[in-house]
Amino acid sequence: MPEHQEIEWKESWHDEYLKWICGYANSQGGTLIIGKDDNGNTVGVNKSKELLETLPNKITNALGIIADVNLRTEDEKEYIEIVVDKYPSLISYHGKFYYRSGSVLREIVGKELERALIKSQGRTWDGVSIPKLRVADLDQNAIIFFKKKAAEYNRLTEEETEVSGEILMDNLRLVDDQGLLNRAAVLAFHHDPERWVFGACIRIGLFGSSDSDLRYHNAIHGPLIEQVDRALDLIYTKYMKGLITYEGIYRREIFMFPREALREILLNAVVHKDYSSCNTIQISIYEDHLCIWNDGHMPEELRTASSLYEKHSSKPFNPKLAYVFYLSGMIEAWGRGFDKIKSACEDYYNTPLPKYDIQKDGIMVHCGANKPYLSLLLRNRLGINDSQLDRFKKSEQDDILQIMQLVEEAGSVSRSEIRQVINKPKTSVARLLTKMCDMGLLAQIGSGRHLRYVKPF
Repeated sequence: MPEHQEIEWKESWHDEYLKWICGYANSQGGTLIIGKDDNGNTVGVNKSKELLETLPNKITNALGIIADVNLRTEDEKEYIEIVVDKYPSLISYHGKFYYRSGSVLREIVGKELERALIKSQGRTWDGVSIPKLRVADLDQNAIIFFKKKAAEYNRLTEEETEVSGEILMDNLRLVDDQGLLNRAAVLAFHHDPERWVFGACIRIGLFGSSDSDLRYHNAIHGPLIEQVDRALDLIYTKYMKGLITYEGIYRREIFMFPREALREILLNAVVHKDYSSCNTIQISIYEDHLCIWNDGHMPEELRTASSLYEKHSSKPFNPKLAYVFYLSGMIEAWGRGFDKIKSACEDYYNTPLPKYDIQKDGIMVHCGANKPYLSLLLRNRLGINDSQLDRFKKSEQDDILQIMQLVEEAGSVSRSEIRQVINKPKTSVARLLTKMCDMGLLAQIGSGRHLRYVKPF
């Protein structure tokens, strides 16, 4: 049997291997084999009968658990097999907690230890109670907003929304047996949740040509139940430029990314964020793309880009907070958020699907602009208006923009250089260039083999 996450070989016993047993008990269980080398060859173990008698007591006394200790024989050599079950409660060794991850034994510390301890008690981070906080301290406008949404999406009946704040919080599972509100209640409904959970806000920044070129920024504070809609309103009125085009007499405003898709991305970030990190959700907006950073985690089965857009179950990082957002109608209970992102992108000018960069310490979502927006952006940058472009065939308009961009970047270009970019016959290229010069979009310099095209003087 090869060595892997649940199998470890050791040539001889040392008491420090109790850490490995502790790590197995806190992860998925496993087997520690004493009497095999690193290649899995049986080398035998000294005093096997004595170990068979002493190890069960050592394990129980040091860890408070019971493990199966078996004597095995292979190639006429004896070895000890210690089989450890996964334990529902967190196990410590000399006051420290260990966890087996892959082939590595790690000590659990900091916020990871806090989460593990809470989980071992059958609770979640957002379900931890907060003393001295009353329902009267919550933002009543946020509660009214929630009730309105819940009734609008038929997640609660009118009768269920007409109850008092105390009964509503109890029905939302935001109150413990002693009547204390939990973290999810504070995050969702308090006017200043950052008094208890620092970083529970959304930051938005507009950037120029580089990450160091921050033009201006804002932060959205207050109850989480209101933050997403407020952030979207600000983004689509102040941060994200809508470009104007016309279809006949009808004026159209095109944004780089669909609002409904961005809404789903932000809702995912809010519900799945690791709030114990104290980091904010960050939205960076550029001229032709935007990025959303969230200190959150994806379940193991959703760690590839393709798996995100396939049907999958919903496993919220903050289940009590997610339940509030579900009842408000903002999210679905069946993992359909990515489905809605995909549909929204397809319906809005076939906008490219967001790309998810899933890292150890968080998730970065990259959202690119759709093709019509990029085309309008390029036209505006090059100073070409609709009436000029409309004088060319639809099939030629992308070529015109490519030629203008090439001239903009290079300063001057030849016909052969243009042909390499747009991949059209000589006669077609010559006709386009002549028409562009006649319209004043380009100018010629030189002649014969030295003929080149530049921006008009």
